[in-house]
Amino acid sequence: MLPVRGRDGRATGALRILGTRTAWTPVGDGEFFCPGCGGDRNYQRLTGRRRLTLLGVPLLPRGETGPVVECAACRHHFGTDVLGHPTTRRFSAMLRDAVHTVALAVLAAGGTSSRTALETAAATVRAAGFADCTEEQLAALVDALAADTGRYFEQPSGAGLTIELHEALDPLAPHLAPAGREALLLQGARIALADGPYIPAERDALATVGAALTIRADDVNRLLAAARTPS
Repeated sequence: MLPVRGRDGRATGALRILGTRTAWTPVGDGEFFCPGCGGDRNYQRLTGRRRLTLLGVPLLPRGETGPVVECAACRHHFGTDVLGHPTTRRFSAMLRDAVHTVALAVLAAGGTSSRTALETAAATVRAAGFADCTEEQLAALVDALAADTGRYFEQPSGAGLTIELHEALDPLAPHLAPAGREALLLQGARIALADGPYIPAERDALATVGAALTIRADDVNRLLAAARTPS
């Protein structure tokens, strides 16, 4: 760095002699949740090549850098790990599907003979985003799952709907706050309690929900007991 002096001899700035410059090359694009903007934005995935500069003129290569993700709106650069966070639209769809799967699991465990349980489940699923969901649709889905023995809760340790629960909940759990994970479990608990106390199969299904949501077993028991206690 050399000082740049004005007419009075005082330093007024600095002239950069040596530096580095990065030339970025787009290698992909898409939509992501931008941490800087706080919303869904388009992005470009970039890789870069650094060069040593002399008086701003690029000279010697200094290796590669990146890849990085550049927001099309704010132009900030982020690590590629931000692409692991779902967009707002994707997160909403994941949550909606999770509520639907939890409702089916609880109904499959407790049966569909109770109209109250079906009504509670349908209302819960509609509130999550499936506006056209009906009690009849849920009952038909549970019957179809019951006919498919590879997907039904036949025993506490069976594969049953456990696979579906983990497929729906495992990707969602890391992006939910603890209160959100607990709220999802409690939605299932309210469906189970709509027609009376938990039966063992319902508790097993809800325990599977809690495990998939990474809620500790003692916390699952606490939440299920709290849901059973009238407020």
